Amino acid sequence: MKIAVIGQSLFGQEVYKELRKDGHTIVGVFTIPDKDGKADPLATEAEKDGIPVFKFPRWRVKGQAIPEVVAQYAATGAELNVLPFCSQFIPMEVIDHPKHGSIIYHPSLLPRHRGASAINWTLIHGDKKGGFTVFWADDGLDTGPILLQRECDVEPNDTVNTIYKRFLFPEGVKGTVDAVRLIAEGKAPRITQTEDGATYECIQKKDNSKIDWNQPAEAIHNWIRGNDKVPGAWAEVDGKKATFYGSSMVDNGAAAKGQPLEIPGASRAGIVTKNGLVLFGNDGKTLLVKNLQFEDGKMIAAAQYFSAGSSAAVELTEEEKTFAEQMRAVWQSILTNVAKIEDSTDFFKSGAASMDVVRLVEEAKLRASHCQLQNEDVYMNTTFQDFIQMCVRKLRGEDGEEELVVDYVEKSINNMTIKMPHQLFIDGEFVDAEGGKTYKTINPNDGTAICDVSLAQISDVDRAVAAAKEAFEEGEWGKMNPRDRGRLIYKLADLMEEHQEELATIESIDSGAVYTLALKTHVGMSIQTFRYFAGWCDKIQGSTIPINQARPNRNLTFTKKEPIGVCAIVIPWNYPLMMLAWKTAACLTAGNTVVLKPAQVTPLTALKFAELAARAGLPKGVINILPGSGALVGQRLSDHPDVRKLGFTGSTEIGKHIMKSCAVSNVKKVSLELGGKSPLIIFADCDMDKAVRMGMSSVFFNKGENCIAAGRLFLEETVHDQFVKKVIEEVKKMKIGDPLDRSTDHGPQNHKAHLDKLVEYCEAGVKEGATLICGGKQVQRPGFFFEPTVFTNVLDHMFIAKEESFGPIMIISKFKSGEVDDVLRRANATEYGLASGVFTRDISKALYVSERLNAGTVFVNTYNKTDVASPFGGFKQSGFGKDLGQEALNEYLKTKAVTIEY
Repeated sequence: MKIAVIGQSLFGQEVYKELRKDGHTIVGVFTIPDKDGKADPLATEAEKDGIPVFKFPRWRVKGQAIPEVVAQYAATGAELNVLPFCSQFIPMEVIDHPKHGSIIYHPSLLPRHRGASAINWTLIHGDKKGGFTVFWADDGLDTGPILLQRECDVEPNDTVNTIYKRFLFPEGVKGTVDAVRLIAEGKAPRITQTEDGATYECIQKKDNSKIDWNQPAEAIHNWIRGNDKVPGAWAEVDGKKATFYGSSMVDNGAAAKGQPLEIPGASRAGIVTKNGLVLFGNDGKTLLVKNLQFEDGKMIAAAQYFSAGSSAAVELTEEEKTFAEQMRAVWQSILTNVAKIEDSTDFFKSGAASMDVVRLVEEAKLRASHCQLQNEDVYMNTTFQDFIQMCVRKLRGEDGEEELVVDYVEKSINNMTIKMPHQLFIDGEFVDAEGGKTYKTINPNDGTAICDVSLAQISDVDRAVAAAKEAFEEGEWGKMNPRDRGRLIYKLADLMEEHQEELATIESIDSGAVYTLALKTHVGMSIQTFRYFAGWCDKIQGSTIPINQARPNRNLTFTKKEPIGVCAIVIPWNYPLMMLAWKTAACLTAGNTVVLKPAQVTPLTALKFAELAARAGLPKGVINILPGSGALVGQRLSDHPDVRKLGFTGSTEIGKHIMKSCAVSNVKKVSLELGGKSPLIIFADCDMDKAVRMGMSSVFFNKGENCIAAGRLFLEETVHDQFVKKVIEEVKKMKIGDPLDRSTDHGPQNHKAHLDKLVEYCEAGVKEGATLICGGKQVQRPGFFFEPTVFTNVLDHMFIAKEESFGPIMIISKFKSGEVDDVLRRANATEYGLASGVFTRDISKALYVSERLNAGTVFVNTYNKTDVASPFGGFKQSGFGKDLGQEALNEYLKTKAVTIEY
């Protein structure tokens, strides 16, 4: 069709571009005159394409169409007028002229909110549903027949800007183009608007957007967000007119700590807190405002109301001076009407508009990629000098971010003072759980309580997921240059290394891990993991794929690897920090955000990690930590519709339940690392001393609380007795005791319930006739200690031959010499397939066995040799998906195929 586009703005520009892509002929673009020498984006785009552009200052005089203007329009021969966004009054002579008439985009669900401030009033009225209408223009005000409507949910804290960017702009462009397509196909409906529920509201301007404080908090909140950013809800504060931005409803605002701020007409004084300005409705409920702007155009963070302007100017280095001059040139290119950019030049008083803010932010990022600005930064620093000072502070990491507040539990232990956070970590802050609920985490060495830990509730999960979603969709993390993301992850690893002794001590008292092992493996490998994945941030890439060409045209297909979104991670209690690292490092590297549930019995290193992540500069909402029960927190994460991926390490039983919940809720992507019963085959031709040493490690490493522990040893009968004798000798040498004692070999089991299960496991083995050589019972001392245990003569049908103990229990069976295939059959006769091992000097035999062992990892003449670069994961009911190595990244990425025809 031949189309005339009548309107303005970026929205009009995008509609124009999409109509052209759809094959329509744009015969003319009618837009507003240039402002301060700058053309409207729609005009700029059309002029670039050589399309006739008309910039009439008006179409009518004294209510009558201007004949010359109408004639110029008519000469284009348009068959349809499309008005995507138009601030001018268009006469009916133009509206009715084309064969197909005129269609208009309107940002509300007509007949509700007729008028020019429809988005504002959608929010002011607290509508739960919003959307847009494309309707046929008539001589009424937004009263024409409806052609097309699309709706969306209105979020509780939406502003005009957020709902416009999220839905009304992108979907509005698509909807307008779809409407034109329906017209071209002769399928466009004309649905008469009903007057039932019809509303018409006035245009929102500064003079009618003053806040009425004598109403409930939610009504005040709706008024502020409904006028955010234009025209801006305002009130008198300290004798000055202040405009309020960034409102959200908050619970328990009355209990917030801060300085009072008297606001005339309000039911009580506001409170300036570290998070913003708390305001009160006449119902006693509260809302929080993030920013304030004054009549001189200066915007400040509401939290800084009493301290704004108090910071001294920083002295610029030579490198920073170069950056400043580069930005001065950028300002000059934007403010073309200003002869020279002085330090006192005000960006907005010099004629800059909102589009110029977007450009300035992007130009700054191009010149200093780790200077991550937000639009609000420009509004808060309007002069060139203030802008440069703000940028430099950000580049130095001195940008006035809120200091992290941590309510530590401190203990003097292990020749140091450890400082342990104990609250939930949500959206960059340590906070109490709903209702202040807590539980005690126990030291397995003596059974005493370490401290009270916040116990997450369902509402806390929802808050954490919302924070992670906002950080992914709206925050800087998703937009960050991959190398900058890598630098932050690497900085986090450095901080973990600085605190490694403290982390290892916390890990030891919370999980029972021997301190030296905690330092080397639990913490050491965690640091290595974050460093390894930090290097992958800028190496995630797709591929170009040859496909059949659509002759006579050609095609190009390529793939893109993209982050998934909000990821839930649920980890076990045996390696609390390391399991966090294995999953979280890959997840963050891929660009996702995380809500992590540590095991309820071992939450403390995860919370310390959250503190270090915040201090490393990871943005708010990227990492959220929720200690709590699996039945409540884990289940809610499995069910939550905004969680798009769940990574789980734990039992097969729970893994199956999680997989089902993830499927039923929203078909989440899932990776599972589950139980194991890993076979270790020891042939007579092995290096016996090494086989004994490694065999001991395969079972007793980390007190047997090891997912890849050798659950069953198969010994060639000719070396069986020799091996058992050497093992018993070594077991007798093992020192059982305080995990913080550097000479301790074997610490306590993680918790009492697990200790009781180990006792029951051994009783079952004895009852079935297996030979208990040593151990099998609890150590008689305070804490949760279990003796290293050895069973021999274990037959295939026995319970202990088939089921995992997850403890320091060695299960030994014999096999006859020469029966390699038979022992392989027995080794594989399990529903698990996590790991396995073989000891032999015969390389041919080693390769033969490794090819036939049905497990995700096969160790040859070694055991427990995991590495950050090697993928780790199981087969069968040991789960699927990989941790570590490049393959782990695929668990947290989605692949998009793009095909272009040219």
